[in-house]
Order: sequence, then structure tokens, then C-alpha cells
Amino acid sequence: MTLAPYASDPQRSRGRRHPDTPTPHRTEFQRDRDRIVHSTAFRRLVYKTQVFLNHEGDLFRTRLTHSIEVAQLGRSIARPLGLCEDLVEAIALAHDLGHTPFGHAGQDALNDCMADHGGFEHNLQSLRVVDQLEERYPQFDGLNLSFETREGILKHCSRANAQALEAREPGGVGRRFIDRTQPGLEAQLCNLADEIAYNAHDIDDGVRSGLLTLEQLEQVPLFEGYRRTALVVHPTLGGRRLLYEAIRLMLSAQVHDVIDATAAALRAAAPADADAVRRLPPLVQFSAEMRELSNTLKQFLLRNLYRHPQVMQTTRQARQVVHELFDAYRSQPGEMPPAYAQQADRPRAIADYIAGMTDRFAGREHERLTGTRLLDA
Repeated sequence: MTLAPYASDPQRSRGRRHPDTPTPHRTEFQRDRDRIVHSTAFRRLVYKTQVFLNHEGDLFRTRLTHSIEVAQLGRSIARPLGLCEDLVEAIALAHDLGHTPFGHAGQDALNDCMADHGGFEHNLQSLRVVDQLEERYPQFDGLNLSFETREGILKHCSRANAQALEAREPGGVGRRFIDRTQPGLEAQLCNLADEIAYNAHDIDDGVRSGLLTLEQLEQVPLFEGYRRTALVVHPTLGGRRLLYEAIRLMLSAQVHDVIDATAAALRAAAPADADAVRRLPPLVQFSAEMRELSNTLKQFLLRNLYRHPQVMQTTRQARQVVHELFDAYRSQPGEMPPAYAQQADRPRAIADYIAGMTDRFAGREHERLTGTRLLDA
């Protein structure tokens, strides 16, 4: 398809950190996507928590299925806007590569452990994975992805970490957090597709788990409106089919809303090219009405799912596992593989090692080192 003038054009990419010979049949962003899919970190996502731990059920979302859903939604929005679908897909598939085991509980615990050593940010860790930690190529560490993909992966970054990135890579992916400019439209799109995906699938997983009910969801205007729409068309529909249809309609409405609202914002701003986008306010957006409805849904999920006593109990156990793993490796670095144990910056090496673990490996390692089983493997 023909890209819009403000899209990220692979032929005009800002390039890679290490020179690499172009290939004749794939664009630079297609190569990024392919490198991500074949990476070790990507495969590990299938055993990393989204909300429910891996052992709690076979059908709950994992970081891998979440990333695939973000990519699907992102491509659906990118095409009618004339954006680069391949770049959207690459960013979406890589955005959680640095996530710890046990979801946000693991991330928060590792950040606590690293408080005196620069902290831990999972977006920055995703960048570390693709820039340094993957070991697949003889010429360089990491995956040597293009600037635009790396820019999209680094969704958030503290100013201190941005300044450290800028010192190592002047004018690179950390610069926008210092200048307070925006990433390209494809990166902006992945941020919003991420939100759309997790709101929808957390409803599904919440009901599947028994922690949410359809009756509770009647409090959520965004979901309830489409549940009623589904019943108008299918009056006898109930159970999981009704849930699926309501979620499907809700997702479709959000996708169309983003397309329409973003198209209007682009017409008003009229950016001449991809670089002009970076100097403007965020352009990929919901309408004001949909933003309010989405925020209401997020607050509902926070109160009723993420802070549910059963989820909180698992969260406490997961945090304990990560804290005790970190302490064990600090006192017994030889329990880690030599590539980590021999690094000079031991706290960061420990964080890298733990962040790369799957849920079940972290649980087994914790039991091996402490003699206590807190979570089922």
C-alpha cells in the first residue's frame, strides 16, 4: 500500500546502530519484525503472566498472546490511516520483551530490589533486550533493530535513564524524553492499541476466572452498551457467547473511533512528514467521549480485578519470590549462569537474569534456592 506522507517510511529509516547489509526482498521494518519473532525473549513471553499466572489456567492471556493481539489491533488501525503496518507490528511484538515474570508484581518487586542501583523499568529493559541481551549474531550484541522500532519499544523512560541513553547514543532514542517531543505515529498507535487490547482481554479473563461477573460489568457503560446491542440482534444470546459478542463489538467501536479521531487530528495538524509529527502533540487518539468511557473501564478493572483479594494474594507471593531470588543471587552469585555471575555490575546482571525468567522457572528457582514453594510451577 502507499504510505501517507507522515508515516514512517522504511526507505527513510534513521538506520541501525551497527551497519547492516540491506536485503532485496524485505524492508527494514520487516527485518525488525522477523528478528523479534525469532528471538529467545519473544518465545519466553508464552510463559509470562499478563494478569493470571501461567499455572492458573491454560486459556488466560500471556504476554505472548497479548502482544499478538496488540499487533492485530495496531495493523487494523494503521492501514486506513496510511501508516506503516510492518513497523506497527514490530513494535507491538517487541513492546513487552523486557517484562519480568509475574507481570507488574514482578516488575515492582525488581524495581524495589534495584532502588539503589538505578531502578528497573520494563520498557527500558525491553530496549536492553533488543540492544544488548539477545545473542544471535556474530557481529553485534542484541538484534540491531532500526531506530524507529527501538523508539516505539521505549514507551516510557525516566529523565535520568534518558540522559544516560543520550550520553551513550547522542540524538538517539532517549532524546525525546529530554526534549519532550513525541515518537512517530506508529509508536503512538501501539501505545493506544496496547490499552485497547488489555482492557478487552482482561474483561474476558476476569469473567473466565470467576472474579468478574456479567452482572458486575453492567456498571461499565462501554461494555454494557455493546452487551445490549448484542441482545437486540441476538435476543436469546447468553453466557460466553454474549460476553464474546459484546467484547467484539466494543473492540470494533474503539478501533473505528481511533481511526476517525486520529484522521481528524491529522487533517487539523497537517504534518508534512514523519519528523514533523515528533514536534506536535500526540495525534493518535480516542475521541473525547471514547477516552472517558475507556478510563471508566480501566478504573472498574483496577477496583474489581487487579485489586481483587485473590489477585492480591498471588501478587504478594510473586513479589516475595522476586525479592528472595534477588537476595539469594546477591549472596550466592555462583547460582546464576557464569555469563551473569561474572559481570562487574552484579545487581544489574541479577536484574537481567530474573527479568528474563518465565513464571514457572522463577518459581522453581525460588524453591531450589530457598526450599520453600510459594507458587505452583
